[in-house]
Amino acid sequence: MEPGTASQPAGTFEARYVAFLETIATLRPKLHRYCSRMTGSVLDGEDVMQDALFQAYRKLDRFDESRPLAPWLFRIAHNQCIDFLRRREVREGAESEAAVDDAVEPVEAVGHGVDRAIEHLVLSLPPKERACVLLKDVFDYSLEEIEELVDSTVGGVKAALNRGRTKLEALKRVGPAAKPDERRAEASPVLSLYLERFNRRDWDGLLELISADARLRVADRYLGDVASAPYYRNYAKRPAPWRASIGNVDGEAVIVVFQERDGRWNPVSLVRIEERDNRVTRIVDYNHCPWVLSSADALVVEAPV
Repeated sequence: MEPGTASQPAGTFEARYVAFLETIATLRPKLHRYCSRMTGSVLDGEDVMQDALFQAYRKLDRFDESRPLAPWLFRIAHNQCIDFLRRREVREGAESEAAVDDAVEPVEAVGHGVDRAIEHLVLSLPPKERACVLLKDVFDYSLEEIEELVDSTVGGVKAALNRGRTKLEALKRVGPAAKPDERRAEASPVLSLYLERFNRRDWDGLLELISADARLRVADRYLGDVASAPYYRNYAKRPAPWRASIGNVDGEAVIVVFQERDGRWNPVSLVRIEERDNRVTRIVDYNHCPWVLSSADALVVEAPV
């Protein structure tokens, strides 16, 4: 379902939804960080978070305003992450664990403000352990809060934390080879051709690459089909010089948009291109989500010339 109204152009986000996003602006980087570490991708993390926020918006009338907003949003985001992992079939059965023995020797916490190398290592953990370690050691939630967020018990959270921390300690000894940020993906011929025409401002040529039913998402701005969107017109009207290059984020080839400032090219946004049968089927532009680019510490790209 798209957050639009009949009085607005197809695909645009309604003003009330945009206002809701503005009220939670300070929470969004943290939510994105959590979703990124749960899904293993800063781009998937943003997509999951966007879906979670729209769900939250639709449920606002059921929110108890006497309670903190952040845990409520985190729980919705957590459930979206679990659904995402189920669809991707990487759950490894962890969520089906029954009663857990609470008598586990405590392991020293990884620590609040854990470095990003360890955050990446949590991807090797089953989802419940991954969530508990992130919520406790990265976001500093209490055991009681985590119990509610992951729909468990305090005993179950303690056990998941101990298992997760023990595994992380072992992984830290493995060294850099265990990091997922060493993944690389080559740009497909379609992506390379898209980039070439994008840099030439060949909008008609780009449309030839795009399927008739291709979908476009410009986070917080537009969700709909490519044909009716002012997407390329907006790029054409940008006042500052810009170019794009191919980059790698979390093992995925993407387009990185650069803007010139003081004689230097600075990355300003990421664009994800999905394709099928040599046609672009979906475009997701993260131009209005600066936390996605700042979180992409696995970004590998060369500045345009």
